[in-house]
Amino acid sequence: MLQLRRLVFALAGSLALAFPTLAGKLAIVIDDFGYRPQTENQVLAMPAEVSVAILPNAPHAREMATKAHNQGHDVLIHLPMAPISKQPLEKDTLRPDMSDDEIARIIRNAVDNVPYATGMNNHMGSAMTSSLPGMQKVMAALAHYNLYFLDSMTIGNSQAMRAAAGTGVKVIKRKVFLDDTQNEADIRAQFNRAIALARRNGSAIAIGHPHPSTVRVLQQALYNLPPDITLVRASSLLNEPQSDNSTPNVAPPLPTPAAPRNPFRGVKLCKPKKQPEPVYATRFFTVISESVSESAVVSYFRHQWQGWGKPS
Repeated sequence: MLQLRRLVFALAGSLALAFPTLAGKLAIVIDDFGYRPQTENQVLAMPAEVSVAILPNAPHAREMATKAHNQGHDVLIHLPMAPISKQPLEKDTLRPDMSDDEIARIIRNAVDNVPYATGMNNHMGSAMTSSLPGMQKVMAALAHYNLYFLDSMTIGNSQAMRAAAGTGVKVIKRKVFLDDTQNEADIRAQFNRAIALARRNGSAIAIGHPHPSTVRVLQQALYNLPPDITLVRASSLLNEPQSDNSTPNVAPPLPTPAAPRNPFRGVKLCKPKKQPEPVYATRFFTVISESVSESAVVSYFRHQWQGWGKPS
């Protein structure tokens, strides 16, 4: 019986090695490439499965895209998109109110500036990706270049998957941001969270940035992955099941009319400085008598009686 049990365990271990697809798949994407070649070169020294996303108008965009491709890394276009918050924007940031032609022009220039790109993800973009009409223009343009879209999920109600329907553009989603802070302990905790999600869901995509602290964590963590976790390219997850929990855009409610600056509130009753004197009935009849005696009708008859109206 003991030998049979050992045989079963050995067979299970062999099957685990023979079918690595059963392991959790972890993809790492490093954004904001094109500004810091010195740190970015350290990322390129990592395993080739690590993908890089390059800002199309960065000064070293073409150089780093070419170098990344030559070293076996997948390249994405890290396209700036408008956020909800007000902050400095990159050149050619996509906005929901742009025309189809303007968005197509910006994407065409981005493709030219970032050679060897196989996909695109958004830099910021909470306002743009939450706009269904805006993202429909983006997906229509991407369909001409055979690029997939990695949704950085900078807002929960992203419309990227909904907008891609019928265009042939494949959409995958970021699950974890590695470095919302640049504290190494926080980054390590986020990396472990990505591993847990990959283990639970079968795959997970984590996005980081070429900060020195992020690089140090990845240099250690990527070479010490658990045996059930496989490092993969983000593009290898295009056929993984994706869930879309977004809700369709609805027209925003009309704003409540602002209150007028100086609304009319009626005339306030002025309080007299002195208490008014009482009006007696005799005074009332005196006033009426004076008004009647001075009326035009009474004056006419008085003149007639005095002989003013008789011919002389």
